[in-house]
Amino acid sequence: MAFRSPVRRLVSTTTTRIRGISSQATTTSNLSHSVQESISHEASLPNPDPSDDSASASLINEHSKFMLATYARPPPVFVKGEGSYLWDLENRKYLDFTAGIAVNALGHSNPGLAKVLSDQAHTLWHASNLYYNPWTGALSQLLVEKTLESGAMHDAATVFVCNSGSEANEAAIKFSRKVGKVLDPSGAKYEFVSFHNSFHGRTMGSLSATPNPKYQQPFAPMLPGFKYGTYNDIEAIDDLVTDKTCGVIIEPIQGEGGVNVASDEFLIALARRCRQVGVVLIYDEIQCGLSRTGTLWAHSHLPKEAHPDVLTTAKALGNGFPVGAIIVNNHISEKIKIGDHGTTFGGNPMACRLAHYVVSQLSDPKLQQDVLSKSKKFIEGFQSLKERYPDLITEVRGKGLILGLQLTQDPSPIVKAARERGLLVITCGTNTLRFVPPLTINDEEIKSGLNILEEAIKATR
Repeated sequence: MAFRSPVRRLVSTTTTRIRGISSQATTTSNLSHSVQESISHEASLPNPDPSDDSASASLINEHSKFMLATYARPPPVFVKGEGSYLWDLENRKYLDFTAGIAVNALGHSNPGLAKVLSDQAHTLWHASNLYYNPWTGALSQLLVEKTLESGAMHDAATVFVCNSGSEANEAAIKFSRKVGKVLDPSGAKYEFVSFHNSFHGRTMGSLSATPNPKYQQPFAPMLPGFKYGTYNDIEAIDDLVTDKTCGVIIEPIQGEGGVNVASDEFLIALARRCRQVGVVLIYDEIQCGLSRTGTLWAHSHLPKEAHPDVLTTAKALGNGFPVGAIIVNNHISEKIKIGDHGTTFGGNPMACRLAHYVVSQLSDPKLQQDVLSKSKKFIEGFQSLKERYPDLITEVRGKGLILGLQLTQDPSPIVKAARERGLLVITCGTNTLRFVPPLTINDEEIKSGLNILEEAIKATR
């Protein structure tokens, strides 16, 4: 591929409306010793990280003192997105293989969504759940109908709309506890099962279902009654899921945990055991759902006996606008009564109309077929890299456009090298590179990104 000129301009002018930066933010090198060193470094890179004397650094220094430090962010400050690309404050262009962590499935600044947002913003944004509005019901209907059409969750019946994936999983946990109390009024059926390497959120309930010491220990103790099993361990299911269990939550493909795929046999056995002892089965498809695997839901190919009672979704549902949803069957729906759960912002007309548009687009069979075609190109490229760097890449995992490269070493240097060459990638699990690009990415962008990835690998060896 043809890279942009490797020589960075020493004078960079970027128009911005961000508070604290003038409308024409100009960064000029004074050729100090530190700048001379950075010039030598940057001269060999097509897309170097912003320097300490850049407009980006100035903005970060001004704002960071007011921001609670819960993230370690790299230097670029993103100000614009379009399709599969992002631009930073220095007007550097980045090919985005992260899609906002599997959120921007329709790409950045999608024109259709922008039009819908503008129209709804001039119509009705929020009126509260004390009243009906046209879009909460329309989204709920569409999610149920498209789910049934897809061959997934054959008994999908009703929907609760919330604001995020964590909230969706929190509701699923609450619903499971409620069902457990209805089935056993003594309260003995309260235990909840999740799996190692899973990620279900950061609220206290969803965090209790996320058995990662890094996330749990600062906030221990977790909620009582949570048990953790080994992913894909069929033999352990009967001892793990018992008469005391009220709910089981599982990601058909673990995203944060390393792009690990549950075997069909495991999911079938797990579902069979849940039905045997009266347990609510929850599929968390927040990251792997909404056509990221080439079907509307990652479990669409499974037989009905392995379908969930509850399906949680978020991320791509709003393409960047905060919205989540819980789809449930009548077994759950009939046990949830008025006042059992609620939300101030969930189900507002703006979020629901945007999500309605997204679901309409992502449920298109042509888009889903394209996802499978694009996945094949990614996997072929990854296999080729694996053959060339067998001491670095040990496995290619995933389905559709949720893919992972298992490495033998810390991937952080590769992530940085890729970014400084114009490609954004993220990590997950242990030494795993994760790839969750927009589902609208085109073949040329895939080829370009794979070329940059190899350049980054070469640069770190």
